[in-house]
Amino acid sequence: MAALFVEITNEPRDYAWGSPTLIPELLGVAPDGRPQAEIWLGTHPGSPARLVGRDGDLRDVAGELPFLLKILAAGAPLSLQAHPTTAQAQEGFARENAAGIPIDAPHRNYKDPHAKPEMIYALSDEFRALCGFRPVTTTRAVLDAGRAGLLPELRTDADIRPVFEWLLSADPEVASVVEAVTAAAQDAEGDSWATVRLLAEHYPGDPGIAISLLLNTIVLRRGEALYLPAGNIHAYLSGLGIELMGPSDNVLRCGLTPKHVDVPELLRVVDFTPVGDPRLRPTSRSDGASVFAPAGAGFVLTVLEGPGARLSPATPAIVTVLSGSVRLGDVQLGFGRFAFVDGDLIATDSPGLAVVATSS
Repeated sequence: MAALFVEITNEPRDYAWGSPTLIPELLGVAPDGRPQAEIWLGTHPGSPARLVGRDGDLRDVAGELPFLLKILAAGAPLSLQAHPTTAQAQEGFARENAAGIPIDAPHRNYKDPHAKPEMIYALSDEFRALCGFRPVTTTRAVLDAGRAGLLPELRTDADIRPVFEWLLSADPEVASVVEAVTAAAQDAEGDSWATVRLLAEHYPGDPGIAISLLLNTIVLRRGEALYLPAGNIHAYLSGLGIELMGPSDNVLRCGLTPKHVDVPELLRVVDFTPVGDPRLRPTSRSDGASVFAPAGAGFVLTVLEGPGARLSPATPAIVTVLSGSVRLGDVQLGFGRFAFVDGDLIATDSPGLAVVATSS
């Protein structure tokens, strides 16, 4: 079968949390004054990539891809959220369909029957995120350093779920705890307290401020990545990155948002098991490729850094050129451009840098 090359593009999505400058700087274009949060590069019906130089979108030539690639620029913290497993998504989607809830209803939880595992690859010098519950011994050390007697009910890992559930309740005492946490952060040191100050600035009084202290604050450097499997509570806080995920829009939110929060459904989805360092380590190859392949995710992100890094993907690929240029068979793709490729060699020119998304 002959190789297929199609150049693609898309309009940035202007969510309020986006940055007005990070994506334009990455792609070498002038800012338009609006927040630019995400560019979707895939076949998801919410915003399918458009074909360059002809009518239609990527679905016309690629069908439905089993992954979605995004450029993401967080100028402000995103909502705290978790995503379901495939089984949870299928059951929830069928249940809400049977209940007659419109697919675009603001209180709908399941927009499709798919899981949404995701990873983020940092493009900025610093990318900050909350990712997964940390062991209570670590959280307790941070809280006690705040010298405020905060969350005394949190003693062992078994207490994570009841404390989390209580912070999402309507108990009037939650507001007092959030206020105490915010006050303690003013003079406390460390990444966790810096996160509290950031969240209090953007979402004053939100219970997500206190919940953040139960979670790992992760600071990625350029070229590092996180993997966020189903059930993982997370929030991107600031920075520019490449996000690769399953082809789903299922999100269960739990804070830092004016949108719908369904606490009972969220509690069915969240994984309360503490995690250690959640960074995703790449496999480096001798030809200049670094491969991020989270187990069971269904997708792979390959970073090609020239000169001469190369990849012959066995499945259809989305290519993003971040520096220099890339050769796709006989075609040259320049800086700041995107393409869909099926069945051809991808190779960087000096000083080329490209990110390639494929299924696993």
